[in-house]
Amino acid sequence: MRHQRWLLICFCFCFGLVLAEPAPAQQAAKSTTDEFAARGQREARAIKYGDWQKLCFKPGGARMVCRTSISGSFETGQTAVRLYVTEGEGSDAARLQLFLPVGLYMRPGVKLTVDKRTAHTIPFSWCLTNTCIAGEVVSPALLHDLENGKSLTVEVVDTNMLAVTTSLPLDKFAAVRKGAPAKVFEQTLEE
Repeated sequence: MRHQRWLLICFCFCFGLVLAEPAPAQQAAKSTTDEFAARGQREARAIKYGDWQKLCFKPGGARMVCRTSISGSFETGQTAVRLYVTEGEGSDAARLQLFLPVGLYMRPGVKLTVDKRTAHTIPFSWCLTNTCIAGEVVSPALLHDLENGKSLTVEVVDTNMLAVTTSLPLDKFAAVRKGAPAKVFEQTLEE
């Protein structure tokens, strides 16, 4: 009886300690989140954006795939931002991809906001030697916002842990996306 009482007291004491302190994994997750939070914000240096354009590709008897895109470059000529919305003929799904310079902190992904509405996060997929690519299937809500918005704010986190933003014009996106392509690239296969 005495032994059971002692075990009960020890169990209650240990259980109380577990409830009083967060688990080590929770503490590590919290410190990691705090450690990698953006520590400020800055506007990307001068980026000049081109016009929206739509190009379509029709490979040898397959369905046509169209890409509505815009590119922005730094004064040096280096590409700063390239955004694609890619859609297949006869499909309701669209894919949004962003091509951004290397030297970004990839974990938070890319935050997109149309006209200061709800933010959408697009995860980075991979990096090459000269660009990092973020992309995923675009939600109908974001596609609707892109078509009806005036400005798309793109926010990334750089290696200095600063949030870097730039704004892309959306005024002609819907007309270009729904309009005829500027060019169709066709490929025929000979057997």
